[in-house]
Amino acid sequence: MASQLTLEFEPGLTDRYHDLRECLVAGVYQRGLTNVAYDLAKAPGNLSRELAGDSDRHFSVESFERYIQTSRDLTPIYYLIARYMGDQATAEAATMKRVEGLLAEVATLVAQTAPKKAAKR
Repeated sequence: MASQLTLEFEPGLTDRYHDLRECLVAGVYQRGLTNVAYDLAKAPGNLSRELAGDSDRHFSVESFERYIQTSRDLTPIYYLIARYMGDQATAEAATMKRVEGLLAEVATLVAQTAPKKAAKR
C-alpha cells in the first residue's frame, strides 16, 4: 500500500547553505560539537576534522544517519529535498493549493444552488 508524504520545510535552505556539508556543520555546531561527538562516539577533534572537509577524515554516510537519528535534526534532509526536488515539490504544492481553492469554490456554489427549506410557521 503506497502512502503519501507531506513535507513542510522552511524556505530558503538552498540559499542559506552552499552544500549539504555546510548545512550539517551548522546543525552540529548549533547542538554543540562535543554533544554531537558524544552521540556519534567520536572524539570532538576528529569530528571537527571530518566536518571541515579538508582532511583525510571524512564524515561517513553511517555518521550522517546516526546524526539524524540522535539529533532528530531533519534540516539536512530538507536541504536535499529542496535542492534536488525543489521545483517538483513547489509545483505540486501550488497545484494542491489551487485544487483546494477550487474545491472550496465548488462547495460554495453547491451551497448557493441547493434548494432552501421553507420556514416553518
